[in-house]
Amino acid sequence: MDKSVNQPTTVILRLDKWLWACRFYKTRALAKDMIEGGKVHYNGQRCKASRTVEVGATIKLTQGTDERTVIVQALSEKRLAAPLAQALYQETEESMKLKLERAELRKMNLLFAPHPETKPDKKMRRQLLLIKAQQS
Repeated sequence: MDKSVNQPTTVILRLDKWLWACRFYKTRALAKDMIEGGKVHYNGQRCKASRTVEVGATIKLTQGTDERTVIVQALSEKRLAAPLAQALYQETEESMKLKLERAELRKMNLLFAPHPETKPDKKMRRQLLLIKAQQS
């Protein structure tokens, strides 16, 4: 008997495993937590980690402070190198535009509230506490 005849031709893949393989999340457990926490939507609806992923599906996910919307292009059970993993999905134009806008806003925020080069010493901390007390 030929074993290739008995094997299914389509790959059945869980959503948490696909997110992990595409390198959206570092571990499958983290991907599962994000799905259960409502940070991942499959075709516009909340779902479970065991949801079967299909080619052409739209997935909206939160990654850090960014929200991304991607369309599934291919399936992979293995965690691939970053360039290969990016071939498994295609990010939508709106998502890329929103990501660039938010990155620009974060850069602008750093200009308005820059971080000091050194930690404040005891005298500086006292002055900061006085200023904060006067503002409240």
